[in-house]
Amino acid sequence: MKDQTKMSSNERHNLIISMLKESNQPITGSEFARKANVSRQVIVQDVSILKAKNEPIIATSQGYLYLSKNKGKELKQKAIVCKHTAEHTKEELYHIVDHGVTVKDVIVEHPVYGDLTASLLISNRKEVDEFVKRIQETGAPYLLTLTDGIHLHTLEAGSMEQIKAACRDLDAAGILISG
Repeated sequence: MKDQTKMSSNERHNLIISMLKESNQPITGSEFARKANVSRQVIVQDVSILKAKNEPIIATSQGYLYLSKNKGKELKQKAIVCKHTAEHTKEELYHIVDHGVTVKDVIVEHPVYGDLTASLLISNRKEVDEFVKRIQETGAPYLLTLTDGIHLHTLEAGSMEQIKAACRDLDAAGILISG
């Protein structure tokens, strides 16, 4: 097997930007690392440098995304407040994505750090299942455990009716506090 040469940092940065701009799906740090023949940690550092240069890259639970301007389609957004236990996370997310709504993020209010926001970008049941599986496999706690189950989500959809329908389901399930 031929040994692949490592790329320079500029070449890696160009590769990361190029791949992210071409993809509609998140790309993992491990995938970039394989392509560039470096460790995942080098990629994490590269992405941090690119973010510092104002490249609109976000890290999600599925990988990295490049935020480009919406191409002709204006999406509706709404912030909601929910409360439930960690065991009800999958149910909560299913109620939302089953209406064609994307869960952009989760936000909790930390007593020292203030608002902590994590990008999720979960749009369907498969992505819900993958997210829950990664939490279980890593043993990482859900952010809601920091706030006795209270958290916010930013929801995004093609119409406000989709978001309202998801909110009705969450309310009926006793999960929605405000939205």
